[in-house]
Amino acid sequence: MGHKKVFKIEVAGVPIKVTKKRVKHLRIVAYPSSGEVRISSPEHISDSEIKEFAASRADWIRKHLKNPEIVQLKKVPDFSDGSTHHIWGEPYTLRLRDHTEQYSIRVDDARQIHMTAVKGSSDDVKERVMREWYRRSIKARIPGLIKKWEPVMSVNVKDWGVKKMKTRWGTCNTRDKRIWLNLELAKRNPLFLEYIVVHEMTHLLERGHTSRFYRLMDTFMPEWRKIDQQLGGKHWKKR
Repeated sequence: MGHKKVFKIEVAGVPIKVTKKRVKHLRIVAYPSSGEVRISSPEHISDSEIKEFAASRADWIRKHLKNPEIVQLKKVPDFSDGSTHHIWGEPYTLRLRDHTEQYSIRVDDARQIHMTAVKGSSDDVKERVMREWYRRSIKARIPGLIKKWEPVMSVNVKDWGVKKMKTRWGTCNTRDKRIWLNLELAKRNPLFLEYIVVHEMTHLLERGHTSRFYRLMDTFMPEWRKIDQQLGGKHWKKR
């Protein structure tokens, strides 16, 4: 049995993770939500051939990762006074205020985020404070969406949660009837959160991404394909 070989290459300024393993064909996958690109390769193909293959897909890579909203939110977070952060798809200006021992966030109608932080706090600490605010914000919206769609879809969500995910906007545990939503959705237009809630709830009716799953999505949310495309997804291509 062969061992996996993992290494990185770069194409069009995009880092690509390459894994050589026991597969039959070269396969390239892009994850717009995280800005990641991965290649799976048969063990017998040379590194130079893999690099040529990746280079030949440069336009494809750029096309699949070209999402202004994703690029904008993928930058290294800047938590200096006057920096910009997104809340439900809208840009807000961060205003910092020092405090001896307290952290807090308040948002006003002028699209300003007022963050109180201990003087000298690192950006990592400020990011954690902001992340918890996002968590509370998205958790406040999810119950209403589930309540709205349960009678429409004739399903029951027993539990739900929010967590940070690298490559998915949501997941569904069909056995426990539990759905998980990506914390990053709190930065996007609220319509995206609703779409992912409906998407994951549809899995309670159809586990896989089958023809029936897409027919159900067409019934529940006819405009879902456009929303999925805007999120950088691939489901909108399915017919």
